[in-house]
Amino acid sequence: MSSSTLRRSATTVLEQWRTSQWHEDSLRHTMLAFVDSNADACLRANEAGHLTASSLVLDAEGRNVLLTLHPRVGRWIQLGGHCEESDDTVVDAALREAREESGIDNLDIDPALLSAHTHPITCSLGKPTRHLDLRFLVRAPVGAQAVRSAESTDLRWWPVDALPDTAEKDTITHLVELALLR
Repeated sequence: MSSSTLRRSATTVLEQWRTSQWHEDSLRHTMLAFVDSNADACLRANEAGHLTASSLVLDAEGRNVLLTLHPRVGRWIQLGGHCEESDDTVVDAALREAREESGIDNLDIDPALLSAHTHPITCSLGKPTRHLDLRFLVRAPVGAQAVRSAESTDLRWWPVDALPDTAEKDTITHLVELALLR
């Protein structure tokens, strides 16, 4: 697949995102402008920044969230990562990353954007860059057993109301609140 297909899917997802707060709408417009002005906006090779795709993975009952202890970030965060040229859409990228990082094959993704965020990071390029993260809701089937990948220091289910001390609590709590509204 080409990066232009990924860009089109990112544009569609962002255009369809129904934001509830002015700062979310501002971020949506900023991301749309970024995607429109960067041919490689979805690929990590774009040093100025690039879209990433992440997933808040909830268990079937919505009582537990699957978090990864990210080796580079050093905190418990949602699953996700870089888009690849082989991804047809940003939704596919988020689902692929969730499968790879959770070891759970039969995940179900809601294709409507749950949230978005931008943050500075030194990622796999080894240079400071910016991630423009598109965040989706993913549900695991009943009884799903997560298996840690090499991309994670640790991987665990956490009760949504008892997150670990080293979690990005504001972020995860906000994502869980949005997910439970769906």
